[in-house]
Amino acid sequence: MRTLSKRTQYALRALYALTRRGSTKPALIGDLSKEEDIPKKFLEQILLQLKQKGIVDSRRGRYGGYVLTAEPDKVSIGSIIRMIDGPIAPLPCASESKFRKCDECPDIRFCGTRILMRQVRDATTDILDRTTLADICNKVDAARLEAEQGEEIMYYI
Repeated sequence: MRTLSKRTQYALRALYALTRRGSTKPALIGDLSKEEDIPKKFLEQILLQLKQKGIVDSRRGRYGGYVLTAEPDKVSIGSIIRMIDGPIAPLPCASESKFRKCDECPDIRFCGTRILMRQVRDATTDILDRTTLADICNKVDAARLEAEQGEEIMYYI
């Protein structure tokens, strides 16, 4: 199965951190790098890419740094993954935006794997496109609160 690249994992972690800070409290790259344990040079590249896409902005000066410009409840996790990694489909033949026939497929019209992987793509994108940065930060906050209260965290699938 397809996994998220390190670049996307780091981008999401940086965006969660910026979401928690809010739009009025810029984060310096060095601070964000240390807090989120992301290599500084890699983080610079990621933030530049996110800035070019209009998700974050940088401010100069004494109180400068990076801030989230998009509203966290309007930015889906799926959009960030596509922005960094490209299509979400597990196989190129299951992709809507970057469709490509698999080399080993004798007849794409009757390929059972393609049919299944399109279902996987649809289910995955449904979840990722419905989940926002704000949703994830709220879930993390709730998990922290439960942990502080001594309750065991249980995830159900």
